[in-house]
Amino acid sequence: MDQIQNLADSRLLIGCIYCGGGEGTREHVPSKVFLDAPYPENLSVIGACYPCNNSYSKDEEYLACLIEAAIAGDTDPRRVRRISVAKILEYSPALRNRIEAARTTAQSGASFSPEAARVERVLAKLAMGHAAYELAQECRHHVTSVWWQALHLLDQQQREEFDAPEVVTLFREIGSRGMQRLKVVEIELASPSGEDVRQQIILNDWIDVQPQRYRYLASDQGGIISIRMVIGEYLAAEVTWEI
Repeated sequence: MDQIQNLADSRLLIGCIYCGGGEGTREHVPSKVFLDAPYPENLSVIGACYPCNNSYSKDEEYLACLIEAAIAGDTDPRRVRRISVAKILEYSPALRNRIEAARTTAQSGASFSPEAARVERVLAKLAMGHAAYELAQECRHHVTSVWWQALHLLDQQQREEFDAPEVVTLFREIGSRGMQRLKVVEIELASPSGEDVRQQIILNDWIDVQPQRYRYLASDQGGIISIRMVIGEYLAAEVTWEI
């Protein structure tokens, strides 16, 4: 990832990004449990208090293991693709048994019933971190919506809409990292007379933290904060706040 200095008003983000308390630690966004070593350089880091920094770890381990079990169709550590997740499953039999208990098998293969509250808690936490780091927006208030789905279950139109970069019509916080990442591109359009017309548009594109592991797109349009994420190229999610 590119290292971009935040030039937004420093008074916008004070204290722990999750609860507003005093900063005692620095936390990576996304959490390293969703990435593989060697980790990318210049990972996003935000301020958090110690209790918040540690309160999500069990849920994050659960989600990371659930995703890999769903991809493998099995909770056997020998069958999952990520070594770090295999180790979690191996040394946390209670977690493995919990995920295994949610497994159902049909002719189409194995599937797992997720614990929705835990999944949504992690997604909201990740989105709060991205909103703070990229948009200089504090989103501690109640989430407006959390949507998530396996990426392969989206139809073609849904997938294209989800993966498309955002065409920016309103500028976000001046000096924020998100504003500094905006790109101006030129496209060709056909005029009513049939002639090609060149037009410039501003795009907000996806940030690829680690290929096949994690990517996200942070959007701030007219008081609506939206964070799209893809974890493990398997779980697609979008978290939204109305400010």
